[in-house]
Amino acid sequence: MVRSQQDFEEVENMHHQDMTIGMLARQAGVNLETIRYYQRRGLLTAPAKPLGGIRRYTDIDVTRIKFIKRAQHLGFTLEEVGALLKLEDGAHCTEARSIAVEKLADVKKRLEGLRGIEQTLQTLVTECATQKGNVCCPLIASLLEN
Repeated sequence: MVRSQQDFEEVENMHHQDMTIGMLARQAGVNLETIRYYQRRGLLTAPAKPLGGIRRYTDIDVTRIKFIKRAQHLGFTLEEVGALLKLEDGAHCTEARSIAVEKLADVKKRLEGLRGIEQTLQTLVTECATQKGNVCCPLIASLLEN
């Protein structure tokens, strides 16, 4: 009997409570090394390995990995993600908010810096467009000065 990709996905979906690391990686949308790295960093617990067997993961592990990836997408470092994961029971909303407030302030500061870079580059691009002949390029001159 030839099985299609859909058949394999259905089998995977039936066993959400009994996934290999490869299945976990596919369900969470990451690669195996990411899972192992999260385990080394203490963000994801490696399940016990039965005698001669293969570690088995659950939906909880998928949810945790997706939480980590969403938090990273928002700019949280893995250290900050670890702190948030320790607060995930919901009873520590004030602490989680405090971490988010700090992250928001950091993002605003970085945006301000990026706006300054944008303005400088825009000025240099405009100056480069107006220069003709054998004159020093304003962009190159600016980089040499600083």
